Amino acid sequence: MTTVEAPVSHLRENPFELAQDQLRKVGDVFQIDQNLIEVLRQCKKAVVVSIPVVMDNGSVQAFEGYRVTHNIARGPSKGGIRYHPDVTLDEVKSLAMWMTWKCALMNIPFGGAKGGIACDPKKLSSMERQKLTRRYTTEIINEIGPEKDIPAPDVGTDGAVMAWIFDTYSMNKGHSVLGVVTGKPLNIGGSLGRLEATARGALYCIREAVRKQDATIAGQRVVIEGFGNVGSFLAKFLAVEGATVIAVSDSSGGVYNPSGIDVETAIAHKQETGALAGLNGTEQITDEELLLLDCDVLAPCALEQVITTQNADKIKAKIVCEGANGPTTPAADEILEERGVLVLPDVLANAGGVVVSYFEWVQGLQEYFWKEDEVNARLNDISTRAFNETWATRESRGTSMRMAAYGLAVNRVAEATTTRGLYP
Repeated sequence: MTTVEAPVSHLRENPFELAQDQLRKVGDVFQIDQNLIEVLRQCKKAVVVSIPVVMDNGSVQAFEGYRVTHNIARGPSKGGIRYHPDVTLDEVKSLAMWMTWKCALMNIPFGGAKGGIACDPKKLSSMERQKLTRRYTTEIINEIGPEKDIPAPDVGTDGAVMAWIFDTYSMNKGHSVLGVVTGKPLNIGGSLGRLEATARGALYCIREAVRKQDATIAGQRVVIEGFGNVGSFLAKFLAVEGATVIAVSDSSGGVYNPSGIDVETAIAHKQETGALAGLNGTEQITDEELLLLDCDVLAPCALEQVITTQNADKIKAKIVCEGANGPTTPAADEILEERGVLVLPDVLANAGGVVVSYFEWVQGLQEYFWKEDEVNARLNDISTRAFNETWATRESRGTSMRMAAYGLAVNRVAEATTTRGLYP
C-alpha cells in the first residue's frame, strides 16, 4: 500500500495565517471585542482521515482527507469539498473561516465549513473517484448531516461526487436524506439554478459595481482566469450582457484575442479537447501574462494567491471580481486599493453558490422545489442587498470593499456568539 503525498503547494503564504490576520485587522477597524476575536480566530473542529482506495490496477493508495468546521453560531456549518493535489489542512481551515464570513454577509443561517482530499481527480478513473468519495464519506459520516454540516461541490468535485456522498450517507441512515449535501443532480433533489449560481452571483456584483461607475456591463473588456464551472458560466453571462471577453485561461494556459473571444466556441472547444489551448482565432499566453492584460474587469476564478506583491502593481484592470476564494493576498490587496482598483471580495463576489445551496437545502427539507426564475430572482435580491450593504459600509467607514464586507460579516457572527454565550 502506498500513501499519496501532496506535491509542493501553489500557495506562497500560509492561508490560515492570512485568514487569521484578516480577522485581526477587521477586529481593530470595527472595534470588535478582542475576546470575541479570540474565539473566532480558531476553528471549532478539524478532522483528518486516511482514505485507502483499491485502484483500478489492483494496488492500494491511501489518500489524506479533511473536514473542518469553523463556526456554528448562526446555524449548521456549510462548505464545499475540494479534490486537488495540494490540499492542506491549513488551506481547508482558511476556506472554512471564509465560508463563515460569506454566509454571514449573505445573511443566511449557516456557519462555515470546508473539506478536501489531497488527490489529483484528473488522474483518477470514475470508479476510483467513486471509491475515494464513498470511503471519505464513511470516514466523516459522524461529522456531517442536514442539521449539522452540509457539504457541497468545490474545486475538483461536481454533482456526481455529491450524488455518491448523498447515497453513501443515506444508505447508512436507512432512508434518503436530501439535505445532507447540496449541488446534487436535479433528479435526486438538486435545485434549478445551482450549477450556475456562483457565476450568476458574481455577475450581479459586477453589474452593481459598474452601475456605481455610471456604466453598464455592455462594452466592458473582461479577462477571466480559470475556466471551470465559475469562470465559464461567468464568461457566458457577461458576453450575453454585451461585454467583450478578451482572454480566458485554464490549467493548460491562457488564450487571448483583443477583439473578443466567442465564449460558446471556447466552451465547446474545451469540452471537445479538454483544454482551451489551440482555440481558433486566439493567441496562446501564460496565466501570468493574462492577469496583467489591459481590461476593465479581471475575474480570477481558479485557486488562491494568484494576485500577489509580485504582480499587483502591474494589474491594469479597473475592477477585480474574485470568483475564486482568496485569490488576492492581503499585501497585494493593499497595493490594489492604493492604486484605486475596485476589488469585489470573494466573500461577496462568489457567494452565489452558497446562497443557492441554502435554497437547495431548504427545498430538500420541505420536499418542495422552486422554479428556476424564482431561484434566480431570490439570488438577485440577496446578492444585490449584500452588495449595497457592503458599498454603504465602505463609504461610511472610508475603507475598502473587502474590509467593509468582512466587517459586516464578522460583526454578525460576533453578535450571534454574544447572544448565545459561551458554553458551559
